[in-house]
Amino acid sequence: MKRREFLNTGLLAAVTGAFAAPTILNAKSPSARKKAKNIIFMVSDGMSSGTLNMADLLLQRKEGRGSTWIDLYRQNRVKKAFMDTASANSLVTDSAAGASAWGGGKRVKNGSLNVNPDGTFNKPILQKFKEAGKAVGCVTTVPITHATPAGFSVNFKHRNMQDKIASKYLDLKFDVMMGGGLEYFDGTKRDDKKNIFEDFNQAGFQVVRDKSQMKNTIKGKPVIGVFHEDGLPYDLDLQNNAELKDKIPTLSEMTKKAIELMSSNSDGFVLQVEGGKVDWAAHANDTAALIYEQVAFDKAVAEAIKFAEGRNDTLVVITTDHGNANPGLIKSKKVDKKFETLFSAKYTNDKLLFEITKNDKPSDVIERIKHAQNIVISDSEAKEILKAYDSHEEGLYNAYNLPFEPLAQIQQNYTSVGWSGMNHSADFVELAMFGAGSEKLTPFVKNYELHNYMLQVAEVNDLALV
Repeated sequence: MKRREFLNTGLLAAVTGAFAAPTILNAKSPSARKKAKNIIFMVSDGMSSGTLNMADLLLQRKEGRGSTWIDLYRQNRVKKAFMDTASANSLVTDSAAGASAWGGGKRVKNGSLNVNPDGTFNKPILQKFKEAGKAVGCVTTVPITHATPAGFSVNFKHRNMQDKIASKYLDLKFDVMMGGGLEYFDGTKRDDKKNIFEDFNQAGFQVVRDKSQMKNTIKGKPVIGVFHEDGLPYDLDLQNNAELKDKIPTLSEMTKKAIELMSSNSDGFVLQVEGGKVDWAAHANDTAALIYEQVAFDKAVAEAIKFAEGRNDTLVVITTDHGNANPGLIKSKKVDKKFETLFSAKYTNDKLLFEITKNDKPSDVIERIKHAQNIVISDSEAKEILKAYDSHEEGLYNAYNLPFEPLAQIQQNYTSVGWSGMNHSADFVELAMFGAGSEKLTPFVKNYELHNYMLQVAEVNDLALV
């Protein structure tokens, strides 16, 4: 889309020329008269509105504070909107098409990464910003080669080509890329046995594999950090395992370090931050995993706001690519008390179900669930869970066919959290902006419109980068 066409669309229809007349902003917000030298684009992948709400409710009742995201609403410190998340071929998008809409400025088919139905490519936005002189990067709790970071970065016909995406990152020489996905870099795990880590090392990258190495990275050299096979552990499991906590960084720790590394660039930086396992938890109807993963994402939001507040050159975008499973706190007898059982959760359903075997006794299942989540199920419910191990349940991110759905249905009796399903939804989603350029946000946007929005508030001429 050409710049002239963009200015005629709904998102910035009120803008004439490069910038509109100065807008009176909330006194607590940095002035938006300056361009967005830096952009931090934050994605809680697969976050339905109920997920956002429940994380805030949990923090209010457990810790006596609200979430950073909702507090920004309470304090009127952000501009907010609803966003239409459709893809080129469906009202219900997947993460590849969702991220590609932002990354390439056009809607593509589900599963595609910035490749149009006719096979032509849309240049990804991080490549554009890199060419404009900015430092660029992504941090995530899922494989760094996964759909959301890839949608900002590369062109591939299908999101599943993650080994090739890993190799492409080497060619692109982005400044900071951190997350999971060890199997796409480690030669002992790749199908072609090629050690991509060594290639990055020879190309001058700082290759880091744990939290300590990440903390010791220095400015001036690009960083590739891969801390775990597949996605990183759920934050709830991480926080309750001293060994994992010592080795694997949280999303907020990665975010803070990425900002530190890239903020010294004189031309600014663009960083995508993804709470990718919010989506995975929603697919599994894993209530404890979901809410604490959203809380972990919220801590990363706090790091971004901490950097941006008091400045007039940084835009923070906070959103999601789509809803998923539409969870919510549903009225029941003693609903408040039931919800508060989540305060003492130690482990996710993911960890719990992986440890249960179909040969366990019902009493073993009851004891495991009580220890993990302070819920005491009945003998008949324990038998139902054990029986479900023979049903070979399928679903995304469920390679071991664990019975997530039966357990979630049982847990609703004890937490009062219900689900609409186990997959993505077509909901219009939350979009919030803080800082430089945020005043241009209108109340309703389409996902692909954010591409040119970011280019314009950063004063990057798209035509010069084609």
